[in-house]
Amino acid sequence: MATRRRAAAPDDTAPQGSGAGGPRILKKYPNRRLYDTQTSAYVTLQDVKAMVLGGEDFEVRDAKTSEDLTRSILLQIILEEETGGVPMFSTPMLQQIIRFYGQAMQGVLQDYLARNLQTFTELQQRFAEHSGGLGATPEAWAQFMQGQAPMMQGLMGNYIEQSKNLFVQMQEQMAKGALFPGMPGFGKTK
Repeated sequence: MATRRRAAAPDDTAPQGSGAGGPRILKKYPNRRLYDTQTSAYVTLQDVKAMVLGGEDFEVRDAKTSEDLTRSILLQIILEEETGGVPMFSTPMLQQIIRFYGQAMQGVLQDYLARNLQTFTELQQRFAEHSGGLGATPEAWAQFMQGQAPMMQGLMGNYIEQSKNLFVQMQEQMAKGALFPGMPGFGKTK
């Protein structure tokens, strides 16, 4: 984790950390610096990434307006990750995502991606539980996969079933006209 420099908050009128009852509050100042109200120190994007990896609940707020900037900061971290190493998103994938913005199916894609990411995370956790502390080397994973084929088939079967159910729900919404109200062939017209 990057070294944090303790400093007094430039604006003492801004809300302080919320304690045990709420998320950790980070304030973003006009100089683009992030101030952690819990530790009374400035933090970097790497520190925020460490909070995400540690599962900490936090919010990033504009120091003057209290506007929620959490998504913006998380997108900055993703951009750094995408440009700094092996990217997760290919150019065609990013182009496809951009094409969904402003379209009727944007909400469906958002829901689909969120559910699939959650399912993938659950699969990863179950896999880690069943692996018995296996190392993260490709050879170790391959060996484990060969010995655990039935378990993996079950996990992947659940993942595929959840994806199928999401598509069925989307088709039902389309049939009811919830996605494209008033369009012929996509539901009831008035």
